[in-house]
Amino acid sequence: MPTLRLSLPLSAPRTSLLHSSRRFFSAGFSRLFPSCYPREKLQRDCRRVQLFLKMEVLLRSLSPRLRLFSRFYTRMDKNKAMVEYLQRYGVLRSDRVAEVMEMIDRALFVPKENPPYLDSPMPIGYNATISAPHMHALCLELLKDHLQPGMRALDVGSGSGYLTACFAMMVGPEGQAVGIEHIPELVAASIENVKRSAATPLLEKGSLSLHVADGRYGWPEAAPYDTIHVGAAAPEIPKALLDQLKPGGRMVIPVGDLFQDLQVVDKKLDGSIISRNETGVRYVPLTSRSAQLQNY
Repeated sequence: MPTLRLSLPLSAPRTSLLHSSRRFFSAGFSRLFPSCYPREKLQRDCRRVQLFLKMEVLLRSLSPRLRLFSRFYTRMDKNKAMVEYLQRYGVLRSDRVAEVMEMIDRALFVPKENPPYLDSPMPIGYNATISAPHMHALCLELLKDHLQPGMRALDVGSGSGYLTACFAMMVGPEGQAVGIEHIPELVAASIENVKRSAATPLLEKGSLSLHVADGRYGWPEAAPYDTIHVGAAAPEIPKALLDQLKPGGRMVIPVGDLFQDLQVVDKKLDGSIISRNETGVRYVPLTSRSAQLQNY
């Protein structure tokens, strides 16, 4: 059976597409097919091709703004699919964390040349990475009870700003989410990332802030914190971070060198410390700016 191919240039004016197709279908289209070809099937296939062409005309007539919205909506669909994937595999267990990860689109925090929704860490420059989605989900789940509205959170090694933005959405406008990063260029980039996200109002209000600082010493200006998250591995838990953790608060920090464990550290109301290992991990080291930029 012969194969029909319609070749229409992408640059063709939208008014000419349907006009050309109508002329084509009225000019003995059925002569291209053998007499044994079922007439009803032929008519049905013709209608399908014409419907396709009508859709093409409609898409070409969309305004640039509507096309931009269409791309944005598709991207958000993919972010939602990432969240659903994490729920399906049991990493995301609470609706609250899932809602926040849906609101903060990961694509806004990952360099454009990298696939943002792949469950893998991605480089963001300066020998730094943004953690894999499952690690963000795990940390948010571990910290969610200490990220209630009005609470304070510190994100050490804030990098792209993604997790700081999630913290800010959870503690709300009456709370405080602080991100610290010792590479000035990453801090500047993370602020721009947040400005494109749903956390923009919190950045403008000042309840979300990002600063250049050495994470090993925390950010005493806004201490004590109900939550401290550390996004780089320390040989041991820095004393400054323990001091800035509020009694009743929780810290999540990777600890170790070659072999690392994600430790959950709770400070009791009497100031005593209890810690446990959650899982084995592999993070970049929590170190000085010069050491991080070596060989970069």
